[in-house]
Amino acid sequence: MAEIWHNPRCSKSRAALELLEAHYAPESLEIVAYLDTPPSRARLAAVAGALPGGAPALLRTKDAPSALAEAGDAAILDALAATPAWIERPVVITSRGARVARPLERVREVLEEEG
Repeated sequence: MAEIWHNPRCSKSRAALELLEAHYAPESLEIVAYLDTPPSRARLAAVAGALPGGAPALLRTKDAPSALAEAGDAAILDALAATPAWIERPVVITSRGARVARPLERVREVLEEEG
């Protein structure tokens, strides 16, 4: 089972989704349009706990205020819950962990064994 926080307008997100679709059966892949259905603060915290780099790794520094990166995990998670556009994309979550798929090769680190 895999989950992707997906933005269809993002080429990196589309590429990560293609990789996951090649690896997982459709019923084993959950595609979350995180801008339309934002993750809860609790879900953000859980995923941050599975990411190398924690909550700061979820922050799309290109769009979020630069000071937020230094604000600490709680402030980052609060901001991401309030403004999902500041979530870095794509995020891939499997039973092996979570990764921000930048670069795309990072997805391979959490792909589950086939079969």
